[in-house]
Amino acid sequence: MTERRRAEATDDEGGKAPVQERAVGEAGGADAPTEDHRGADALAGTHDEAGAEAHGEARRAAYDTVEEAVRKQLSKALGGPRGVVEAAIPTIGFTVSWIVSHQLKASLILGAGLAVVLLAVRLVQRSTVQFVLNSVFGIAIAAFFALRSGKAADAFLPGILYNAGYAAAMLLSIAVRWPVVGFLIGSVTGDPTAWHRDRDIVRLCSRLTWLLLIPCLVRVAVQYPLYLAGHVGWLGAAKVVMGWPLQVAALAVMAWLLARGRTPMETATGAQES
Repeated sequence: MTERRRAEATDDEGGKAPVQERAVGEAGGADAPTEDHRGADALAGTHDEAGAEAHGEARRAAYDTVEEAVRKQLSKALGGPRGVVEAAIPTIGFTVSWIVSHQLKASLILGAGLAVVLLAVRLVQRSTVQFVLNSVFGIAIAAFFALRSGKAADAFLPGILYNAGYAAAMLLSIAVRWPVVGFLIGSVTGDPTAWHRDRDIVRLCSRLTWLLLIPCLVRVAVQYPLYLAGHVGWLGAAKVVMGWPLQVAALAVMAWLLARGRTPMETATGAQES
């Protein structure tokens, strides 16, 4: 009996630490993290970071130079040739219908119908509908302005205001030395602001932003006086001509400017503070 009590006492002394550990675990709840769990979480976090870094490296590897990245990103942002044409078709339909019939509602219905047809084609082909939706949204706003006032010219007012606001925003970005084109580079590198550390890249992006800004200013300078005069036919023609043709001309100048430079992509990610 005495030997049994001694054995129990020995077990109690030797088991103090495990009992204390169990008490701590119970106090922290059933979900209290253990060393193994913390290690697994840390490992998972490391894997996530490594995966994100690998993804960023893959995106950067797709472009050898900053100029190439900007060129490709601008093409995506504008939707390519098809996106540009799709944006013009509803306006052409509305303008031609108004010139022929002078029926505001019928002209708006035709423009909206063309936009819906373009959307349906995209859906059937299972291709991106982003740029067609922009067109649908644009014709809807134009219809709201025109139907509210009863004036066909008001269908063009939202576009004029949009170009004026866009031009002002880009001009401000250049003035504060954060040109909007720079963020296209940031979308490729995975770091939205690393490009800003290099003066040469900031200068390049400022020039490219000017080339995007100028068409907006030209549209406002030409279309706003036509709007005030109520020349719907000329407004429609100006909107179409100054839509994709003017944009293509600006992109051609940008392509020429980008073709002259060969800035390594690493410059936009590892540039040092100047």
